[in-house]
Amino acid sequence: MADDKSNAAEYWKANVRLIFGCLAVWAFVSYGCAILFRPLLAGIPVGGTDLGFWFAQQGSILTFIALIFFYSWKMNKLDQKFGLGE
Repeated sequence: MADDKSNAAEYWKANVRLIFGCLAVWAFVSYGCAILFRPLLAGIPVGGTDLGFWFAQQGSILTFIALIFFYSWKMNKLDQKFGLGE
C-alpha cells in the first residue's frame, strides 16, 4: 500500500514537472520572443516580416500546438513507465 502511494507521488511529481516545463517554454516563446525580445529579433527576416512579429502572430501558436503533441507523447511514456499505459 505504501509502495502504491509513493509510486503515485512520483508519477504526479513527474507530471507536474512536465507541465511546468511546457508552460515555461510556452511563456518564453509567447511573451519573451513576441514582446520582450522583439527589438532584438527585428533584424531577422522570416516570410517577409521580422522574427519578433512572426512569433507574436504565428510562432507562439505553432509552438503551443507542438507542445500539445510533445506533452501527449511524454505522458504516454510516463504512463508506461509507471504501469498506467493503455
